[in-house]
Amino acid sequence: MSRTDSATSTDARAALPSAQAAHGDYAIVLAGHGSRDPDGVREFEALVELVRRRAPSRIVRHGYLEFASPTIDVAVAQAIEAGARHVVMVPGVLLAATHAKNDMPSELLALQQRFSGTKFSFGAALDLHPQLLQLCAQRVVEAEGAEHARTGETVPRNEACLVVVGRGTSDPDANSEISKLARMLEEGLGFGTSLTCYAGTARPKVADGLRTAVRLGYRRIVVLPYFLFDGILVKRIRAATAELRARHPEFDILDASYLGPHPYVADVFVERAAEGAQGRATMNCALCQYRVQIIGFEQQVGLPQRAHHMKVRGLADRSTDADAGAEAGSNVEAGAKIDLSGNAGGGGSASASARNGVGLAAETFKPYVPHPIEAESMRIIDQGRDWSAFTGNEARVLKRLVHTSGDFDIVDDIFISPGAADLGLRALLRCRRVVTDVTMVQAGLKQAVLAQLEVETWCGVHDDATHVLAQTHGLTRSAAGIRRAWERFGNDVVVAIGDAPTAVMETVRLIEQHGWRPQLVIGLPVGFVGTRECKTALRETMQVPRITNTGTRGGSPWAATVVNALMIGAIDALADSTAQSSSATSPSSTRRDLP
Repeated sequence: MSRTDSATSTDARAALPSAQAAHGDYAIVLAGHGSRDPDGVREFEALVELVRRRAPSRIVRHGYLEFASPTIDVAVAQAIEAGARHVVMVPGVLLAATHAKNDMPSELLALQQRFSGTKFSFGAALDLHPQLLQLCAQRVVEAEGAEHARTGETVPRNEACLVVVGRGTSDPDANSEISKLARMLEEGLGFGTSLTCYAGTARPKVADGLRTAVRLGYRRIVVLPYFLFDGILVKRIRAATAELRARHPEFDILDASYLGPHPYVADVFVERAAEGAQGRATMNCALCQYRVQIIGFEQQVGLPQRAHHMKVRGLADRSTDADAGAEAGSNVEAGAKIDLSGNAGGGGSASASARNGVGLAAETFKPYVPHPIEAESMRIIDQGRDWSAFTGNEARVLKRLVHTSGDFDIVDDIFISPGAADLGLRALLRCRRVVTDVTMVQAGLKQAVLAQLEVETWCGVHDDATHVLAQTHGLTRSAAGIRRAWERFGNDVVVAIGDAPTAVMETVRLIEQHGWRPQLVIGLPVGFVGTRECKTALRETMQVPRITNTGTRGGSPWAATVVNALMIGAIDALADSTAQSSSATSPSSTRRDLP
């Protein structure tokens, strides 16, 4: 059966809940993720047609969370206009992670407030439904059959390795489902072994997983993407598989298909809608990072549901050049040029393109507006000394530190490695994660600015896992928290230390002995024990950009101030880019194109 086969399967029909025809009337809104790849959009819409055939008496509409149109709110409005009084939103995603737990429920809440006379229900994600497992097995058999037709060779499955590729999320429970899927297919189909890897966010990445599969030495490697539809990531997986095949012709490397618009998938959607309508939709709450403390994710418990997709919602409908280049998590508008240097003349700036990895849409940004007292303080500081010896972002950091400390003399005590301020600003936009040694640094960060830039903060000093690590290895909790950050996040972080010299020394040790390369290290602890020594060690650690000082002064407010200064600089740069992009359409406008 092909991916687009819409024939009714007797087994699939039998798997539908017998109560489907018995419960009340409702409309189904399929909430797709959305894609900038037209192949993915076409396949999702083909699936919607299959759902309509599976539920001919229902109003069925579809909308997209990101990029494509119609958006989910438009789909719901269409269903209500068509007469629906009860709308069941079914997430068009395989696993329950951020989209199913935050973004889509946020949409549902807003829609409930907008259409107060309509009843809304939420269905569960598809998850590892038996019919989807059956379809995965079918995709494997199809790949094996195509290879047999081409070569005439049969390879026993116990001499083959199955590589299951998941999307990859920030939710450990969702990621673990890929491992469960791989194990169930390995045992159910009789593979010699199985591996899992991920196309984004989680590790190991696809290339690493494929290399590991080759090292195991099995005659055949079958690569199965656990994806609903074609798209950018599936094409990348195919490209990685093709590259591996070219490098290792001695192995038999097969591409199994993703799930696609298949009757089994449509039947699961109909079943999830029925569960939602009956109020019995189940989520993966037992190990949900937002409900219970999961090791390494303790700080996620109780976080409010907040949509993360609004900047790319309905992107396909936007026609400006600035919008055309946006891609979630990787690009800003391709038409915009952003000065990240803090210099009025634009020196040392960077193009806001896919190459710099900035993940925010410049069109949404307005300049930072300080409180009048803060603005007056900054005016006094501007005039209080000559700042011409410093680059734009260096001066921005130093002025903010003077504002925090109330002392102009600290400027001569601060050490900023060459380019560190510019690199730190870029890192905040690209990585969007700040690691701190103590919660006081977290508390000192401007919450509105963090939210606007979507920068996450992490401090593990009070986690149980940090306590165990500290006791086991003889570390302070602050140092143990830094070590956990290295293990969890790798290089894509800005480290801000404002309290513990031991945290600075652990950072230096990890850099020198383990090759850790944070994007910026801010080391400004206060005190008299080990403080001077740790700052000297950090200044001499030339492998990373760093900001520190030479004395005993400092503290959590200072470390937070440096991060705040860089975030404010980022917002102003993005806002400036917005203004340039808006004026670029005028024939008389002058656009600052920066190298």
